[in-house]
Amino acid sequence: MASTSCVYSPTFLLTPSASLKSTGAYKPLLMPQQKTRLPSYSSSKHLKTFGCVTVKASHSLTGMATQEKKKVVVFDTEDDLAVALAKYTADLSDKFTKERGAFTVVVSGGSLIKSIRKLMEPPYLDSVNWSKWHVFWVDERVVPKDHEDSNYKLAFDGFLSKVPIPPGQVYAINDALSAEGAADDYETCLRHLVHTNVLALSTISGYPKFDLELLGMGPDGHVASLFPGHPLVKEKEKWVTFIKDSPKPPPERITFTFPVINSSAYNVLVVCGEGKARAVQSAFGTSQNSESLPAGMVTAEEEFALFLDKTAASKL
Repeated sequence: MASTSCVYSPTFLLTPSASLKSTGAYKPLLMPQQKTRLPSYSSSKHLKTFGCVTVKASHSLTGMATQEKKKVVVFDTEDDLAVALAKYTADLSDKFTKERGAFTVVVSGGSLIKSIRKLMEPPYLDSVNWSKWHVFWVDERVVPKDHEDSNYKLAFDGFLSKVPIPPGQVYAINDALSAEGAADDYETCLRHLVHTNVLALSTISGYPKFDLELLGMGPDGHVASLFPGHPLVKEKEKWVTFIKDSPKPPPERITFTFPVINSSAYNVLVVCGEGKARAVQSAFGTSQNSESLPAGMVTAEEEFALFLDKTAASKL
């Protein structure tokens, strides 16, 4: 496994921790950008069919940004969701590669990696300009990279090892450090990438502005390693922080803070399964009994999209 470990040095060098097996010559084929943004609807009474998905009026949901910046899409099956998510991601890759010469993508752990599996299939495997991707983690467990609990290992085994992203553009944590040290080191890494213009800086918030964050949600409504009722949900100063008492094992983790998460240009929250339906209802429903869960606090500067399969949306 290989990545760039974010290791601080006075010269701001990022030292690769290992080397990836050669993927051979790769010549990206760029396809013309297609305008495929899913439609938004202004009335909560409307349910519209979009291919095999249902687009539900975002106006009926709470806890998000302005109406123009959010949408909710309910899919008949998880496979339909995966197909649409791959196209959404590939279109944004094309957009930002042309505009900025780079595509900065944040991933999470859990089932999210399975949900992006269609990117590893035609046409995207050949058409996406993988050489421009820069990959980050919204949170990580402070364990060795080859540990079964590592989000890096999950992403490497299920995605990164199957696409030709340069290993020096995959930014894993320095797993030799403590949780606090790893969080500080990862923030230093992000600041360096802002300084070198790989990573944009939001003119609105002053925090780093990733092009796309692909997020998941736990059954309790947590996102990243920001858990319901935990003080870190309210952290507003740091870009990256740490937790040593995670209610979900392992206890030590690093995580982006909400100001960083919500400064992303595009955020997609992907939720599948009946086991998460109650948390979806609590975070995004209109009932007076709806709870304030971390998932409901996610926004974005350009667009926040909530991708649900019909079982996850069953209680809305």
